[in-house]
Amino acid sequence: MYRSIRIVLTGVESSGKSALAKVLASHFGIPMVEEYAREYLKEIKTAYTQNDLVEIAIGQLISLSKPVPKKILIADTDLQVIKIWSLVKYKNVDPFILKEYENSKADLYILCNPNDVAWEYDELRENEYDRHEIHKMYLNELTTNNLNYIEAKGTLDERKNFCIKYITEHFSSYI
Repeated sequence: MYRSIRIVLTGVESSGKSALAKVLASHFGIPMVEEYAREYLKEIKTAYTQNDLVEIAIGQLISLSKPVPKKILIADTDLQVIKIWSLVKYKNVDPFILKEYENSKADLYILCNPNDVAWEYDELRENEYDRHEIHKMYLNELTTNNLNYIEAKGTLDERKNFCIKYITEHFSSYI
């Protein structure tokens, strides 16, 4: 079996990751891996702790490792988001998350810029007012580690069109 090419949507909460992941997966007719954290946090129904981030990371890794019928998949987050969130909320990252993140980096990250997307409340979101500072952490993570990434900006249609063009140009043999 071949290893799937993984394209991961990344960035701060309420920056349009889920919406863009869905339209890209639909456009290309490829599988999409949902964000496991939402499922996990709705199940526990209590305030989460730093230890829960490890459980969320495990669940996300399991979701990402399932066989897919195509050579490419879209993921609405990966361990990069968990790593950065742990730094924001707890000022450190569990060694398990760091190790697994190092071993599971994506082929392409699509960083969703928060400037063009209004923050929307939902019961799982926490950081309305420091999205721009956290966005800088994502940029630093991507550039410092020389990860393959593009930044999606503008309306959902503008983001979609930009990403479709990039993915088609760089990954057409996998679609």
